[in-house]
Amino acid sequence: MALENLDDGDLTLPGISEGEIIVIRSARRKRNISAYRQGGRIIVSIPARMSKADEHAIVPEMIAKIRSQESARTPSEEVLLQRTDELLASLAPEITSRPASINWRPMRERWGSCTSVDRTIRISDRLKLAPDYALDYVLFHEAIHLQHFDHGPEFTEVLGRFEGAELASAYLDGYEAAERAMAEPVELKKLRTNRG
Repeated sequence: MALENLDDGDLTLPGISEGEIIVIRSARRKRNISAYRQGGRIIVSIPARMSKADEHAIVPEMIAKIRSQESARTPSEEVLLQRTDELLASLAPEITSRPASINWRPMRERWGSCTSVDRTIRISDRLKLAPDYALDYVLFHEAIHLQHFDHGPEFTEVLGRFEGAELASAYLDGYEAAERAMAEPVELKKLRTNRG
């Protein structure tokens, strides 16, 4: 867990167990509190004059609200299986094998993975709030691996049938570029680690 409070060194809040949380104290805020997702982080903006006790009570509530909203919009494993079946049926009917399961996983280096032996697909949790076309593209990509295990010509031909491939690739590339741009510089990370 990483928590930043940009105003002082207090780095812990109760009720926060995962993900990076950034709390910003703003002199411009008088009463309003806002929370939103930016990249992989949850940003909570509070009035600068808010007491530590109020901060410790309010911030976990705001984080829970954001996570609840995200959870309500996240497709279930059943929905992912259905979407994948529909994609294969319409774009690659020759692939008769279907995934046995599709699960969300915290993956930072990949968008998805497929194990053809047990027919399991794992999808990066970074795609939970992605546009449908981007998620569908990754689902279709991974489902093709049920029959074509590498990225050879057959795989490429089947993947080329996905109509919005260029748009989906652009979205995924843009997401990764934004994550890199928002990443903390290595020197600053080392400095914080050395301080303890």
